[in-house]
Amino acid sequence: VRMEHFDKARDKIMMGTENRSMAMSEQEKTLTAYHEAGHAIVGRLMPEHDPVYKVTIIPRGRALGVTMYLPEGDKYSYNRTAIESQLCSLYGGRVAEELVFGDDKVTTGASNDIERATKMARNMVTKWGLSELGPITYGEEEDEVFLGRSVTQHKNVSDETARRIDEVVRGILDRAYERTRAMLTENLDKLHTMAKLLLQYETIDAPQIEAVMTNREPPPPGNWTKGGPAREVPKPFTIGGPAPQT
Repeated sequence: VRMEHFDKARDKIMMGTENRSMAMSEQEKTLTAYHEAGHAIVGRLMPEHDPVYKVTIIPRGRALGVTMYLPEGDKYSYNRTAIESQLCSLYGGRVAEELVFGDDKVTTGASNDIERATKMARNMVTKWGLSELGPITYGEEEDEVFLGRSVTQHKNVSDETARRIDEVVRGILDRAYERTRAMLTENLDKLHTMAKLLLQYETIDAPQIEAVMTNREPPPPGNWTKGGPAREVPKPFTIGGPAPQT
């Protein structure tokens, strides 16, 4: 069995099955390329973040594109730095859309990212003791499988405490969002370059990502010739105004 077969099997398990039959407009492809490039660049730059392994704009499962991270070893717990880095990389796609196409052109593509980031921030506050509220657990969840868990949950925090929890969660998310925005603004040239590569090759790997991040000429993906010539980059970029400068 060739190594590429193992790679394809791993990608299928971790990212879902490719769905090349999904009809996407060039505008959707362009926006998806910037969205995934935003995830990849932020993930690559944040401290204690898992390495970026692969980025694709080929639809997989229900996702229009996927940025894949591979841990360098088994992890059983995460510190605050690593969690905050994950929050930033989750917001990378949404922020990239906003920076390139404008506030009125951001899409629903970040809905799962936002949901995951919000849950993670709330866990930092209410379960993990990783916020200014200290090492206290707020709320109890009973795991009865009948009648729905929400029916059996009991409110054990005051309205004032609940309000304070919401404020702290919002603060964590706002800081992550602003940190992500500053990072992508500073690396806007890399964002354009990586999105252009994704539009050309559809899938890029660690060597192309590393070349972009170190301002080197990216090599073509190792297996891109097997699927025929690379796609021509659509011009101009018409979403949200004039073409981005690359």
